Amino acid sequence: MNFFANPLLPTPTHQDKATASVGDAMTTLFDPFGFGRAAFDYWRDSVERSVLYLDVMRERGNQYLAHMEQTKPSVLGFDTEVLVDGRTLPQPTNYELLRVIPPEGIETDPASRPFVVVDPRAGHGPGIGGFKPDSELGVALKAGHPCYFIGFLPFPEPGQTVEDVVESEVAFLRHVIERHPETSEKPMVVGNCQAGWQIMMAAALEPEVFGPILIAGAPLSYWAGEHGKAPMRYSGGMTGGSWITAMTSDLGNGLFDGAWLVQNFERLNPANTYWKKQYHLFANIDTESNRYLEFERWWGGHVVLGGEEIQYIVDNLFVGNRLSTAQLVTRDGRRIDLRNVRSPVVVFCSRGDDITPPPQALGWIRDLYEDEKDIIANEQTIVYCQHDTTGHLGIFVSSSVSRKEHTEFTANMDYIDVMPPGLYETTITHADDRHDGESLERDYLLEFSPRDFEELDREVMHKPEDDRRFATVARISEINLGLYRLYMQPWLQAVMTPEAARWIRRMHPIRLGYKLLSDRNPMSVPLPVMAEQVRQSRHPVDKDNLFKAFETMASDQIVTGLNAWRDARDGATERLFMDIYGQPLLQAAVGLYGDAHVHRRRPGDEPEHRRFLEQRENELLAKIAQGGPHEAVMRAVIYVLGGAPATDERNFKRLRASRAALEPGANLSDFKRLVREQFFILKLDREQALNTLPTLLEGQTNDEIDAHLSHLEDVLSASGELSEHAASRFAQVSELFNQARPVEKAVASSPQTPKQAPQAAPDKTPTANAKKSTTPRRKSPPKQ
Repeated sequence: MNFFANPLLPTPTHQDKATASVGDAMTTLFDPFGFGRAAFDYWRDSVERSVLYLDVMRERGNQYLAHMEQTKPSVLGFDTEVLVDGRTLPQPTNYELLRVIPPEGIETDPASRPFVVVDPRAGHGPGIGGFKPDSELGVALKAGHPCYFIGFLPFPEPGQTVEDVVESEVAFLRHVIERHPETSEKPMVVGNCQAGWQIMMAAALEPEVFGPILIAGAPLSYWAGEHGKAPMRYSGGMTGGSWITAMTSDLGNGLFDGAWLVQNFERLNPANTYWKKQYHLFANIDTESNRYLEFERWWGGHVVLGGEEIQYIVDNLFVGNRLSTAQLVTRDGRRIDLRNVRSPVVVFCSRGDDITPPPQALGWIRDLYEDEKDIIANEQTIVYCQHDTTGHLGIFVSSSVSRKEHTEFTANMDYIDVMPPGLYETTITHADDRHDGESLERDYLLEFSPRDFEELDREVMHKPEDDRRFATVARISEINLGLYRLYMQPWLQAVMTPEAARWIRRMHPIRLGYKLLSDRNPMSVPLPVMAEQVRQSRHPVDKDNLFKAFETMASDQIVTGLNAWRDARDGATERLFMDIYGQPLLQAAVGLYGDAHVHRRRPGDEPEHRRFLEQRENELLAKIAQGGPHEAVMRAVIYVLGGAPATDERNFKRLRASRAALEPGANLSDFKRLVREQFFILKLDREQALNTLPTLLEGQTNDEIDAHLSHLEDVLSASGELSEHAASRFAQVSELFNQARPVEKAVASSPQTPKQAPQAAPDKTPTANAKKSTTPRRKSPPKQ
């Protein structure tokens, strides 16, 4: 970066720089000998780069073949040992639980919270969550957490279903918990992409085995999306539904080749797939070969899914959108309701992701809940974080994202675990950008701000008219699938053999691209010899070479052209989809026309959960006057910070450290229970909760009350100066604490508010009807 650039002038683009290089190179035109010399140098350099490029492609092919011949291919960058093989479970699956062995120089604490990464199985092989040292696993290992990895084998077990995989993951987590009896904290679980919705299903069925959950780039609301920015959500409608998935599985003799999923990803960005990625290697062949081969080892590691698995996924998730509306029921009759998840959920997505855009990552919140009060009533904590630019793979592959976002998530997992229920958004700021940066323990600070559904809707951008279109797609899909199964499937299943299916997989265009440029092709025999000779006498051309500049400009024009074609294609697809499935006649033909049909209905009421909520409220109301100074201090902190716009980990660390000093035996789960109980007590009856503060402090001496007030001041000032509203609440709490002093030594005045905040009048928010106005009531609570 040029720190001396004029900030008032526009930043030069890549095209500008290329044009400038051409301008510099044009000087060679006035030198006949220089012009010829530049032409010869460029010709020699381009020939050498071509030889080296073809040799890298040969190495890529060899790498692919060697990788696919392994019994357990993986790109995981850490040593592991198998703890549980999913093939030995009652319902066998091709998943495995691995213990990650810490690298040399890194020690983990068995008493620390376990950290589990679940890899996505969406066409590629396992290992992406620990692909590099700066990765999700690498960050957790450096923080001292014992780490585990849930990966998979290339081929599914016969008859394997999505439910079997979910049950396998639950069994793996139970095993992890058994390995760490010295800690009461449940494992933190990270699910990338497809693994995100998979672990959310598991957490809805077995919530007691999960600690905080981080879902990165995971789609949960499949009909959501912004017009012009979500091309993949139209795929099901443009193919007539999921019948083509069934046909592809039948052509594979019951197996679905993951290379077709990878091809769908590649088509999203043709400029990168067909030119930019390859040209970047060609233009920087001397430095980029290792990085390119490292990534291609994962990108080309195609795996196979069971036909029943992929059909379940397409029918129920991508076309039917049944997960985020609690319509899925297991074979033993259990409803998969994401409202049953008891662990805090962190949703990490990016505005630069065209595979899982923010509306699809966040829309499930709106699908399940009426508003943020509904989230609180269900005792759920949901935190979302949006990256501005990174793409889909960058969310869980990029080193810069791992060093920033994933490091902060890992460092703050205990804080997230005890946060009161509600909807929050996180922001991450660098220490250099803060006035209090010197006081931070790390380079970044993670802050949490409460959000409401009006703010959430600006990210989800829900359009009711789109729901009817996608509901029409779901009906059409069911009709077409039924016709396929009646007329075509019996014939295909009768003629397909395992050998024919294996030959079709081998002939897939993506797989052939790797095989044709490998040592199995006789034409590639001279390449390694030629490449070695070029490396020994390499003649790279200078950047100011006229012809090199023209090459860069030509590449930019090709990228621009392919991007324009992509935008035209996606725009035409979206318009065609909207026109076809927006037709009233088609909607009426499948029984969906008219306002009487609700196509994205929220889950209904269950009387068992309503009774549970009433019982829970009565229990908490009975505890309003029960407890001691710990309850009083926590209640005061929650009350004061309830009026603050944001908070961060510093308040939590000070509060937890003070509790540990007063109660050495207290663990994180006790602290979490205390925080949540006091939060709900304030929600149920704020007036009574505040009026009973002196009761909780009965028997305390003046010195002890002074210590409590000093501790409150220390905690509340950790995040900076209090707002005027928070300062008035602190003054109100201080007065209530003073009422608990012994009568003969009671003090009349309150201490100074933290950080010398402007003195404000006591909080005059009406509390007479607090119970009625703040008690969380929900119309559609889930079953517990």
